[in-house]
Amino acid sequence: MKFSELVLKRQSDRNYQNKPVARELVMTCIEAARLAPSACNSQPWKFVIVDEPCLLKEMAAAAAGMGMNKFARQAPVIVAVVLEKMNFTAGIGSVIKDKEYSLLDVGIAVENFCLQAAELGLGTCILGWFDEKKIKKLIGVNKRRIPLLITLGYPDAPTRKKVRKSLEVISSWNKY
Repeated sequence: MKFSELVLKRQSDRNYQNKPVARELVMTCIEAARLAPSACNSQPWKFVIVDEPCLLKEMAAAAAGMGMNKFARQAPVIVAVVLEKMNFTAGIGSVIKDKEYSLLDVGIAVENFCLQAAELGLGTCILGWFDEKKIKKLIGVNKRRIPLLITLGYPDAPTRKKVRKSLEVISSWNKY
């Protein structure tokens, strides 16, 4: 599949088939995330893969609060993205330049994960709305943040046409 086709195929899937995802496929997505670039090669991430039914049910409930993300209950896999400490060089650069390099790095790694999943015929949805305190307790995370969850499974809906702002709205040449 060409990259341009892959970008069109990758979407936020909110309907999943009742079908397990082989661990080998999940690990292929994790490998794609692992290979993502990061500031000073800091790799400030750890991916906690949840597929055990009882824990998955609790994770989905923590993701589906206040009427949001109800579809998480359908996902056969939920991946918690744990924000790890940056290495010294990236940390210093982050302070000096007042930029959260670690969050940028995690975003790149998560997109690699999702693009790989799409190539494998899997669907994903990146979640930022969830009960982080509950998720941390469920998977045993203490002194770290969990900025994102990723639902993963076989999509149960067609690929949608992308609706995006025009190129003229989102770009300009040589000045703002």
